[in-house]
Amino acid sequence: MGLGGISIWQLLIVLVIVLLLFGTKRLRNMGSDLGTAFKGFKKAVSDGEKEVDEKKLADANKQDSVIEGEATREKDKTDA
Repeated sequence: MGLGGISIWQLLIVLVIVLLLFGTKRLRNMGSDLGTAFKGFKKAVSDGEKEVDEKKLADANKQDSVIEGEATREKDKTDA
């Protein structure tokens, strides 16, 4: 018993038919193209995550500077 009721022999027959239809060179090229597409997708996702992290960090720094600025203004008011 294989995957979902498909036996190993049936999988091998399908593999042989695919090899006969497409040939090894074309399958290799398709695999290479698929790998390149996955690599590009992973890079795009990681770049997007970096942009989000940088934006969050910039927003946090902006809020910190605003809070510090308000604290010094309040301190100046009490000194006057």
